[in-house]
Amino acid sequence: MRVDAITEKDGKVYLAVRVQPRASREEVRVEPGGRIRIALTAPPVEGEANDALKAFLSKKLGLPKRAIGIAGGEKSREKRLVVEGITRKEVEESLRVT
Repeated sequence: MRVDAITEKDGKVYLAVRVQPRASREEVRVEPGGRIRIALTAPPVEGEANDALKAFLSKKLGLPKRAIGIAGGEKSREKRLVVEGITRKEVEESLRVT
């Protein structure tokens, strides 16, 4: 199964995610229909959840934090991320969403 929330264009991978701040633990879940939900323990205050999201994904993907950017939804739970230096297939494998 390929997740529709992950696309690749011009050598960059884009992820559409829903962030759940203040969760009891950090994890990635793929919901029916292909939506990616990322639970984070950080609160949604002064960019803490965004920083935690980048740190969490950089660890999961094996990339530096600078390779992950927020392309849209910086102040929303619905975010569009851009990741450089990795392919769609590698993202799917790293997040175990294949």
